[in-house]
Amino acid sequence: MAPVVSALRARPEGQGPEPTVETLVVFTGQHTTLVDQVLSAFDLAPDRELGIMKDGQSLYDVVHAGLDGLREVVRELRPDLILVQGDTASVFTASLVGFFEQISVGHVEAGLRSGDKAAPFPEEVLRRLTDVVADLHFAPTRHARDLLLREGVPAGRIHVTGNTVVDALLGVSSQERVVGHPVLRKLIDDPERRLVLLTAHRRESFGDPLRDVFEAIRALVDEVEDIELLYPVHPNPNVVAPARELLSGHPRIHLTDPLDYFDLVAALSHAALVLTDSGGIQEEAPTFGTRVLVLRDVTERPEGIEAGVAELVGTDREVIVARARAALATGTRADGVNPYGDGRAAARIADVVMSTLTGRPRDTTDWDG
Repeated sequence: MAPVVSALRARPEGQGPEPTVETLVVFTGQHTTLVDQVLSAFDLAPDRELGIMKDGQSLYDVVHAGLDGLREVVRELRPDLILVQGDTASVFTASLVGFFEQISVGHVEAGLRSGDKAAPFPEEVLRRLTDVVADLHFAPTRHARDLLLREGVPAGRIHVTGNTVVDALLGVSSQERVVGHPVLRKLIDDPERRLVLLTAHRRESFGDPLRDVFEAIRALVDEVEDIELLYPVHPNPNVVAPARELLSGHPRIHLTDPLDYFDLVAALSHAALVLTDSGGIQEEAPTFGTRVLVLRDVTERPEGIEAGVAELVGTDREVIVARARAALATGTRADGVNPYGDGRAAARIADVVMSTLTGRPRDTTDWDG
């Protein structure tokens, strides 16, 4: 969302310096350490913080606290539009508050569907519910637009923009910056080793599926002797405990705290292979031609599969090892244009928002991605 905030705040009102639309950022306060890194990377400060994070919180806790906190903020500010992005519990609660308060909702990254309400859990249902409530649907691709049309969303409410994650990625990757994390810096600087990046944290994989993934990873590193595996471990206890049990102690497996955004981009650009259950990384890796194995059985981002930069491998140990070995054996990077955007999604979203709220004619075209 950071590029959208920047794009909205950069648009002048008439001949004056002030923005036509005042843009305020509300931070729910989940995963504060992770988000603080991103806020710093984009020089972005929240205007309101709800502070809903607490130890051992459940989905019930997040939704309850989010509804209460956002209700108070929305009633205080009375915005003309609430913009939400993605498929988290915070996104759904914000859209529901907008509906209850009869305020328009714009959904950035609308129309993503896996077709399985349990995968990813709970994101698949949360994004579907958000799209039911939304008044403006910012679809990242034509595929997402077509799914929204199939669900009965009027065509005039859908705008194909590309995904703002590509805007953010291109902005960061264009900056010259020394890699900050010492482990990552050492791995990148070693010409004799290839870097493999792992990210895994999906709720539906907790338990045996995640353990199978970690066992596959250890077997892969044992088998392919020139790779070094970097795993920035998500702080959820359901991830940390099995990661430490099954992956620690190996000389070529490096468990670290989450990387800041600059270092994550550096890792993506230098990796020979990425194994992930993350949605965003499926969209980011194609910019660098980095091959991705998706540790899920279904994905709401089929464009990467169709473009040949990503492959679904699930959580089966033998399949993961076999497909990772094959991908590493090719030694080539994926070719082609990133199917998820061209770096101008935020400008298109800001243009639609300004036109919707002020009546001004639009001055940028839709993306034909």
